Amino acid sequence: MLQFYGRSLHPELFEVHRNRVVQRSAYTATLNITTTGHVVCWQQPEGITLNEVATSALHDLPLKRRLMSYRVRGTYDDRIECAGGLVYETSVDIEQADNDTLRSYQQGLQLAGEKNSVLLAFESGGRVGLGAFSYIHFESRARSLRIQALHTFPDDGVILKSQSSFTLPAE
Repeated sequence: MLQFYGRSLHPELFEVHRNRVVQRSAYTATLNITTTGHVVCWQQPEGITLNEVATSALHDLPLKRRLMSYRVRGTYDDRIECAGGLVYETSVDIEQADNDTLRSYQQGLQLAGEKNSVLLAFESGGRVGLGAFSYIHFESRARSLRIQALHTFPDDGVILKSQSSFTLPAE
């Protein structure tokens, strides 16, 4: 599932394994890798808080102020204009992948390192012998943040890819 909220979400809703904070004068963004995907929290000094959540369909999350929700099957693109002129855009895709493809993705992303990114290799928890992998790369500018996330799920043979941007209007 990919969901987008116009509110803060309680931290206890997620088991965070890694995080990174991006600080700019116009916003603060917290990028979290969770057990089932990621949470990106965008906050502005004026009190605006937005959250992008990629998680399992079984993860029970609140409905209040949920602005977008997709059960990812194929490719989806969406755009939402939020308070203060902020524009949130996202593109999400899920694709089937065999173990060799998953292993190749994971090795390539590990070589990319952690400059402007957050990554985590999970221990194998199933029959495949290959652990899941989560990677979030970000490009931070004074009035925008672009995120590319990739999550592998070897037991299900899928890769979840997303690209999102938070863009404030020009001053």
